[in-house]
Amino acid sequence: MAPRKSEVVDDDFVEKIIDIDVSSEMPTSFLEYAYSVIYARALPDARDGLKPVQRRILFSMDEMNLRPNRSHVKCARVVGQVMGQYHPHGDGAIYDALVRQAQHWTMRLPLVDGHGNFGSPDAGPAAMRYTECRMAEAAEAMTAELDQDTVDFKPNYDGKESEPVVLPAAFPNLLVNGTTGIAVGMATNIPPHNLVEVIQALRHLLKHPNAQLDTLMRFIPGPDLPTGGKIVGLDGIADAYATGKGSFKIRATTRIEQVSPRRKGIVVTELPYNVGPEKVIEKIKALVQGKKLQGIADVKDLSDLESGTRLVIEVKNGINPEALLQQLFRLTQLEESFNINSVALVEGQPRTLTLHDMLTVYLEHRLQVVLRRTTYNRDRALDRLHLVEGLLIAILDIDDVIAIIRGSDDAAAARARLIEVFDLTETQANYILDMQLRRLTKFSRIELESERDELKQRIAELTEIIDNDDKLRQVVNDELAEIAKRFGTPRRTVLLASSGEVTTSSAPLEVADDPCWLLLSATGLVARVDGSDPLPDRESRARHDVIVSRIRATARADFGVVTTAGRLLRLNAVDLPTVPRTANAPNLQGGTRVKELLSLNKNERVLCLTTLDPDSPGLAIGTAQGVVKRVRPEILGRDEWEVITLAPKDRVVGATQLDEEDGQLVFVTSDAQLLHFPASGVRPQGRAGGGIAGIRLGKDAEVVFFGVATPADSVLVTISGSGDSLPGTDSGSVKVTPLSEYPGKGRATGGMRCHRFLKGEDRLQLAWAGAAPPVACAGSGTAVDLPPVDPRRDGSGTPAAQPIAAIASA
Repeated sequence: MAPRKSEVVDDDFVEKIIDIDVSSEMPTSFLEYAYSVIYARALPDARDGLKPVQRRILFSMDEMNLRPNRSHVKCARVVGQVMGQYHPHGDGAIYDALVRQAQHWTMRLPLVDGHGNFGSPDAGPAAMRYTECRMAEAAEAMTAELDQDTVDFKPNYDGKESEPVVLPAAFPNLLVNGTTGIAVGMATNIPPHNLVEVIQALRHLLKHPNAQLDTLMRFIPGPDLPTGGKIVGLDGIADAYATGKGSFKIRATTRIEQVSPRRKGIVVTELPYNVGPEKVIEKIKALVQGKKLQGIADVKDLSDLESGTRLVIEVKNGINPEALLQQLFRLTQLEESFNINSVALVEGQPRTLTLHDMLTVYLEHRLQVVLRRTTYNRDRALDRLHLVEGLLIAILDIDDVIAIIRGSDDAAAARARLIEVFDLTETQANYILDMQLRRLTKFSRIELESERDELKQRIAELTEIIDNDDKLRQVVNDELAEIAKRFGTPRRTVLLASSGEVTTSSAPLEVADDPCWLLLSATGLVARVDGSDPLPDRESRARHDVIVSRIRATARADFGVVTTAGRLLRLNAVDLPTVPRTANAPNLQGGTRVKELLSLNKNERVLCLTTLDPDSPGLAIGTAQGVVKRVRPEILGRDEWEVITLAPKDRVVGATQLDEEDGQLVFVTSDAQLLHFPASGVRPQGRAGGGIAGIRLGKDAEVVFFGVATPADSVLVTISGSGDSLPGTDSGSVKVTPLSEYPGKGRATGGMRCHRFLKGEDRLQLAWAGAAPPVACAGSGTAVDLPPVDPRRDGSGTPAAQPIAAIASA
């Protein structure tokens, strides 16, 4: 009978047992554990913004050739590959990291293209045996050039394979996608940002390495969360960018709607980051049952893939929806706090990073990657040139080469004689011996000579990049611009100052019907400024924004908004939040987005505000197909009506409130043609009218601007660019010209040229005409400086600092 395990004694083994004190062992063991968690699990590298498991997932998918143009494979297959070769931990942790990189509500720019059930903000994904994945296009940009000696490699856990220490990372993933992780004694929590804004800041930092935080925040005003919503608290963001730590509030996007014939409701269309509708519904039900929240009749989740998030909170009759909404913000997850803690590994050490630090670390990494790639490509080109020169020598004396080879006893002797006779290197001699007979043609010699010249030119270009730091920075700058054009998307999150929280009265009828101004900004914020006094000129530039439309009204008056679909939608001024009249600019950050007050169709947007006073001069409307119409305002017994009958595929590009009869109607087209003529030359029509011809368009051209201006004191701003670029990614070329330089012409004519395109430009992206001086802003609302006035009628523009989204008059 075999002895029990406890009875087996090994004298040698017993002699190796060492008694230690637990109190002395614990610090060492804990430090090793903490080190492993910090460096191998929880914290990302500041260069590529990836934790080790995320980096290993992308590298494994790259090795498995799971490109975006290939078919999906089971996630279990990828997880097994990662776990078996690079990440010897649980498959659950690997699969969770893979899923996170595929969730569009978690990542601003997803790195994994998932197929199947990858969960929701409230629920987890299906098991990995059911889901499939492959690399997203952004992941290709992260792993590109791994085979060109761009980064260092290290052995994997068992020394049988090698893995990259860091990925080349063609874009700053740490800021674009953010990160979160809890280590031992430290944690990191970085929100996602807009790719275009971050790259604009990087390009500026390339030229101005000592740029201050205020300058960088002109390009990156704040995070851009994948779920949209509103960020309340810009001071906390500035603190986080300056010190690495700060906080801000994320508020859901809501609007008040008539959800049933007899009830109003609060409709939530965008939720805070990492908050799902089921969490909000559970919280609301708990508050109602606990008698802590009154006035809610029902809560419904009507979200779907077509319309996105739509959470409807029905309000009981007699309850003020605005006051109830403020309670929901205070008591539920419709308003959440986000604490920024920018901790990442820099040169193997955990550091708390400022915005400047994160941008600088990435730029240094990218410069090193491009330098190593250029050096690698030059070395390969030098090696190839060495072989080509040897082949040319062999082809010129091919008879002697053949004679030497035939007269040699073996390959070694032939190699030695070739080296001696033709002064070749051993590498060249071996290449000649391996040469195929078909390479001996005359055409092959011409090809080789052409290849030799191209290689010399290529080597000279690569050498210049290696030796010239300015050239190296320009290459990085151009590649970043290309990434922005390829992956850039418009901003989703609205930034609101902490002092701009919406305040509402207890009931609309309690608001006095006093005179006021109604304002519409370029980013779609609408608000009311009390008082009848004219707004100062400087009030046309709101903080982080410009005002594109403003009208006089009273606090309880109806007014209209005109949309690109040719609709006039009626609103009441009392529904707008009031912003204070200040000595500088009205703080429209306290306003609300106009689309939260309206039900707009897909791709429909608001162009201007208009009074409904029948005694006013009326509206002037221009369409993309060159149609113009004047229409008198009127009040009908419904909330919306058409003010112009549009032709198929036509849309309204400009609408403005007429102030006087002698104004000039201005058209600017995409092929840089300008036409202006008196407004009095267009007879007003009824609502059903389709307008009349305003400008004759060239082939494939369309109207990009329509408005009213007075040439004597107005300027024309034109911005040219490429028609192939994504909206909001091409800065373009800007020109400011006095409108008086362009004489008026008759209606329905072809206009005159107003902008000369530079190389790579083929259309006007944006144009504007109005009273000087003009002010401009980017898509985020950040102010953009315009160039000085250029009197040339047909001149070209100067490059803009960043893409311009809107222009208005000061």
